[in-house]
Amino acid sequence: MEKLEALFDHIAARVNVNLKPMGIDVRPLLNNAIPRESHLLYYAFYALTEDHPISFRFTNSNLSGSYFLGKTQVDRSVLYKSDIRGDELKQKGDVVEFNGVKTKLFYDEVIRITNSFLVKTLVHNHSKNPEIPEVFRILNTVAMHYSNIHGTTTEGVYLGPFSTVDLSVMHNCVVGDFAYVQAGDLSRVNIEPGRIWLKSGNLFEFNYVYPEGVVEQYVKLDQNGKLTGKFVEYVDDFKEDFVPIYSTAAPETDVVIPESAYVSPYAVIKGHCEIGNNALIVQRAHIENSIIGAGANAQENCYIKDSIFEGNNVTAHGGKVIYTRNGKNVFVGFNSFVHGTKSCPIIIGQDSIVMPHTIIDADEPITIPENSAVWGYITRQADLATQCVSLDDLAKTTEITLGNATFKGDGMAFVEAFKHRIDHIREENGAYYDGTDKTRGHAQKTQDACFNILQPFQSGPEAGMYPTMTIGD
Repeated sequence: MEKLEALFDHIAARVNVNLKPMGIDVRPLLNNAIPRESHLLYYAFYALTEDHPISFRFTNSNLSGSYFLGKTQVDRSVLYKSDIRGDELKQKGDVVEFNGVKTKLFYDEVIRITNSFLVKTLVHNHSKNPEIPEVFRILNTVAMHYSNIHGTTTEGVYLGPFSTVDLSVMHNCVVGDFAYVQAGDLSRVNIEPGRIWLKSGNLFEFNYVYPEGVVEQYVKLDQNGKLTGKFVEYVDDFKEDFVPIYSTAAPETDVVIPESAYVSPYAVIKGHCEIGNNALIVQRAHIENSIIGAGANAQENCYIKDSIFEGNNVTAHGGKVIYTRNGKNVFVGFNSFVHGTKSCPIIIGQDSIVMPHTIIDADEPITIPENSAVWGYITRQADLATQCVSLDDLAKTTEITLGNATFKGDGMAFVEAFKHRIDHIREENGAYYDGTDKTRGHAQKTQDACFNILQPFQSGPEAGMYPTMTIGD
């Protein structure tokens, strides 16, 4: 495993050069986060569809257990059980706009990952970098367990476990455990654990920071790379359910899947489940004893158990929904934990938004009103007084302080931006498919997917490394 060890040393050196001024040393994390032998155990898989022809280049890297779709280039990097989704990359000739200036793409956008370590990380969507719109670049970056890199180019960035960077451009930044940031172009910024930060220029800004001691209960990574907390404990309880689906090319299921819906063969469907028309269940999602209504979806690392989705629901990457009834059009944001129980169920009214990285861990039955935004740490109904607001009221405000949350700016613009984005997600996922090519989305485009298996060297100095491969343009 000499070359694999040398690769880890190389990545640590490159990332530390960028992050030393920020007080971060990633070497202990890279040395201890995943046992070295695990990098030999799992194959990588590349999805091929008519809409997403095969195109990749993998060099000097380890790709253990990772999933790829769309144009991807990986060089001198380690990707462990990560999901690299290029199904919404921009195309040659597309016109994009940055700060009112339009520019046309010279070639198809590609995801390019270099000198980076991603562990159980989701990479998705097209980037928002005006400098090189053709390249979704992840450079000199370490992203820990269950983090999300969504439409964000990163250069010299550390992401803590269960953190998310969204629709931004980041240079030499540190993102703490369970933090969420969507704030444009950032350089040399340290985002503390549990901060939820959304900013759009001078238009609006939302800030929330979890109370002291809360985040550590749910996610904590020590200096030696050991991850603990309720989030990882919950996920670990279902690890064995995924073992059978990786042992066969076409796992069997007793669940009826409509022709317009898609359930990945690398998703778990367990117990009594119902899948509606135009629904989308992607790889690494776990669905148990639940109803997924028409047009609803469960994205990567989502866990839905003993719940009902009434229709057109979006559960963003890493969302967990247990003993909950979601009305129509409910959005559950990135890595949110909506945890009801049989005796303490949760009801979320239709058209409501559970903001990214929300924790609803019910100690009593909780009902969230229709057309609401909810955030923060909620364990009982009374907590909604400072962590929930009507979307109509929010649209009328220019400044509000509720508990640990502050909002300043154009409330209408904030609400409309959220609604527009959620509707765009539904459209891209195929929720509005009516049988015509124009309305096809991921649920329909991915139905013909086949999966190409990629394996690492198993012995000698190359053990753990993947052969250099280039296919497509």
